[in-house]
Amino acid sequence: MFTGMPHWLRMAAPSFSPTVFLKNLGRMSTQARRHFAVSRCLTAKAPPARRPRERVEIPGFEMVTYGERMHYVPGLAKPVYPQWERDYKDPRHYKTPPAHQMPLYKEKPCYVYNQRTSALEGVRQALWLTKAKLISGLPPRLLSLAESPANQIPDQDERVQNAIKHARFWDTTEDRPCKEKYSNTLLSNLLHLCATLQSRHPAIGRRILAEKYSLATTWKRGEDLFQVRGQNGLLYNCMDPLPEVSGKQEVGDTADHVLKSFYPVSPSIDLQKVHVYKEEVNCSGFREGYPYPHAHTLYFQEEGDINCKLRPKQFRAKMVMFAFGNALARAHSLYGTQPQSVLGRPITVQAVGTNGRLFQFLVFQLNTTDLSGDNGIKNQVWLDEDVELYDYAKLRPLIKKKQVKVPAGLAGYKPETFRKFLALYLHGAV
Repeated sequence: MFTGMPHWLRMAAPSFSPTVFLKNLGRMSTQARRHFAVSRCLTAKAPPARRPRERVEIPGFEMVTYGERMHYVPGLAKPVYPQWERDYKDPRHYKTPPAHQMPLYKEKPCYVYNQRTSALEGVRQALWLTKAKLISGLPPRLLSLAESPANQIPDQDERVQNAIKHARFWDTTEDRPCKEKYSNTLLSNLLHLCATLQSRHPAIGRRILAEKYSLATTWKRGEDLFQVRGQNGLLYNCMDPLPEVSGKQEVGDTADHVLKSFYPVSPSIDLQKVHVYKEEVNCSGFREGYPYPHAHTLYFQEEGDINCKLRPKQFRAKMVMFAFGNALARAHSLYGTQPQSVLGRPITVQAVGTNGRLFQFLVFQLNTTDLSGDNGIKNQVWLDEDVELYDYAKLRPLIKKKQVKVPAGLAGYKPETFRKFLALYLHGAV
């Protein structure tokens, strides 16, 4: 018999087990001191929200306060003073009025796609929002631009591999550079290589790179109002518009295409819902009279925004939406904001996305601005996804079980990937 058990406990629990008692006692003591001497912020527990006290006002029974005495008096109620308002404007103490009191407030909501939107359905949702038909792979006529020896860079493969090594090995003193750094360096190196062809193709000199510009455009899809706005990557714009990729016959055939539905998911899921907005906002990010008004290619980086990392499916949807937004903003400035069933000349915008190793290539052709219904002419999207530029780039070899699995240095370079990159760059200049 367990002699340490008191008499009152034996009387209260005749079927008492000492082993079970000690286990429960140890578990209780562990739970009690689990967060001992640890602050609330380290335990990831938010303090409970304070409930405001409700003031009950009874007619004829006014509370006696210490307001007239100008100091605190125990036993008397706290006075309620009217909110003091300044007779001058101080930006340091500005308070935003409620949304319903703003001059741009509207009852009908607007759904906004910005640079941090993570669309649940990815590319399928972007195709429905832009009323576009998806075509796998890049157009063959576009890929043939980089196949000609006259359009290639001297010692092309060797210089591209040196650009990769510079981004992964030579531009850092760290054992493993961050993806954000080497992807940005690699993109700059590849653009610099492509720019060396300006002596052969003078039209390249009629282009310029723009960064941190803000886009805003509006369209109606069904009964809902949508907007694309925000900053979007690095823009390569030019004086001359890009030629259309598909002819009138191919554009006419898109009328028979049926858009894929993702019912019961709402097309506006994960989009920002706002009530304060301008209805017909249309801004390409540049002032009127800018000498480079035509968007050529958008360059995105998966690690461009540290606070928002999108998955590959959502990243490709972002490329589709902002390529469409640039094309629609240009169409509205040329043809007006009234919906056009068929544009006189389609507007083409390209996009390239990368994480430093994988590349996403996209071509968007805007054929119509009449996006309210699902019938009629559709826009076109050519997408070539997850194209590898190389397999591995390691400073140190990967060794498992005394065998070298991956050697040090650059391995598995694929020259056809850079040819696609070069073909998009030369589009419109050759």
